[in-house]
Amino acid sequence: KLINSGQICIAPDYVLAEAPIREKLVDKIRAAVETFEAENTGGKQIVNERHFNRLVTALAATKGTVAVGGGSDAADLKIQPTVVVDPDPGEPLMTDEIFGPILPIMTVQNLDEAITFVNSRPKPLAAYLFTKAKAVRERVIRDVPAGGMVVNHLVFHFATHKLPFGGVGPSGMGAYHGKFGFEEFSHRKSVMTKPTRPDLGAMLYPPYTEKAWKLARKLF
Repeated sequence: KLINSGQICIAPDYVLAEAPIREKLVDKIRAAVETFEAENTGGKQIVNERHFNRLVTALAATKGTVAVGGGSDAADLKIQPTVVVDPDPGEPLMTDEIFGPILPIMTVQNLDEAITFVNSRPKPLAAYLFTKAKAVRERVIRDVPAGGMVVNHLVFHFATHKLPFGGVGPSGMGAYHGKFGFEEFSHRKSVMTKPTRPDLGAMLYPPYTEKAWKLARKLF
């Protein structure tokens, strides 16, 4: 959310945190923002006025709790890095792609609830998981459709040409990077040549003999 003011397509739109760790997570994010943005207290630059107005309008309408930041400067088109805890799932911060320095955090009770929540929404371009448990990792990889996924970090899958990058469903189809991009943007032309001898083509047309039926059953 701090890279390019959160205006990148693979920035996380929201975080799902289990109840026992949510407050600690918010505290850690607050401390990180204070450290990373110590010399930039005015906020993060937004690309234009229309985009700025969209973000501040969504923030003003939230039913969640602003736990970090929340300030903005219309003259300079800047918004402070902001954390909103437990917004309504149907409000703009949770239904629109944010594309800005605002991070909603939703409280969930367990992994089942988290997976159900993610899968109730359009398939994401990227999904991120933080866990030490192999079983949790394998289940999320299996049960959460996403264009790409990173475990215990963010966005780094985009930085290597050894991994295909792309979406799935509403987030896009196909993938590129390295050889994957070459294959994706290359056309594979199918060509079939029927041999002239022996000419088995006659068996394709009626009237069908018992020999033809036996051959068809063996082939199909």
